[in-house]
Amino acid sequence: MNRKNSLMLLFVFCASIVNAQKVIQLYPGKAPGSENWNWQERENNNNMFKSPVVYNVVQPTLTAFLPPRTSANGTAVIIAPGGAFHTLSINSEGIDVAKWLNSKGVAAFVLKYRLVHMDTDDPVGTIMKKMGELEQSGNFKKLDEENDSVVNMAIADGLKAIEYVRTHAAEYNINPKRIGFMGFSAGGTVTMGTVFNCNAASHPDFAAPIYPYMNALKNQTVPADAPPLFICAASDDQLGLASHSTNLYNAWIAAKKVAELHMYEKGGHGFGMRKQNLPVDKWIERFGDWLGMRGLLMPADSKEKKVVSNH
Repeated sequence: MNRKNSLMLLFVFCASIVNAQKVIQLYPGKAPGSENWNWQERENNNNMFKSPVVYNVVQPTLTAFLPPRTSANGTAVIIAPGGAFHTLSINSEGIDVAKWLNSKGVAAFVLKYRLVHMDTDDPVGTIMKKMGELEQSGNFKKLDEENDSVVNMAIADGLKAIEYVRTHAAEYNINPKRIGFMGFSAGGTVTMGTVFNCNAASHPDFAAPIYPYMNALKNQTVPADAPPLFICAASDDQLGLASHSTNLYNAWIAAKKVAELHMYEKGGHGFGMRKQNLPVDKWIERFGDWLGMRGLLMPADSKEKKVVSNH
């Protein structure tokens, strides 16, 4: 084999291990609380978003996206996509985020948490109709009542995900003290649900709620061991959720905990990794800056590492 062909094979091999994926079931059997669910998880690609969405999740999973070992820095982020607890925006608020994090040496795990059952072939159309009604009325009570049965299950899935990644940290070349949780909209609810309800094994070391919906959380007491937060949203959030982010930031600062808030003038709700030719398009870079400032993009065993104190 000549040198040119050898280099080509090496390139193909290296490319194949970047963003290596592994699907992990969070529970050995049926997930507690939904043992009687008998429908199947589905994915829909033909919708008004023109982007894949997952719905009817019964068996919670993590999909691991791992950077090459040569560039891995030991930091990990669990990602919870949003979708009003009815769907998961699996690309813009999941896989695309994971791949960006991989480019920075961060291991990423996309969480599929349990959702409200939808008997439809058009999950996006169904949920957008409900969201349109909410946008007009500003009253989330009906949707909250519909989602109430799964919110605690979804948070339990988030806590289980943190436990899994921490327990298997060595297997994935991760520092067990550098595990964060990021979520979008309903995924932001799950993110903060883990913060408010964790124990030592499931405690996130940092958290990033992105345009989170907070009203579904009954317990919002800032914990004594509250992790640093990176919060991001847009002022023109059409669902009126901008104040959820600012209130969360104010609560952390009032409790003398660490938080950083990015509130963009324009961007709407659900911007994720979509490009709108607006400053909000670069929010993920600001998250990268924040991780770097905290020393989380440097190798965990680096002698030069200077991690910013949480307090």
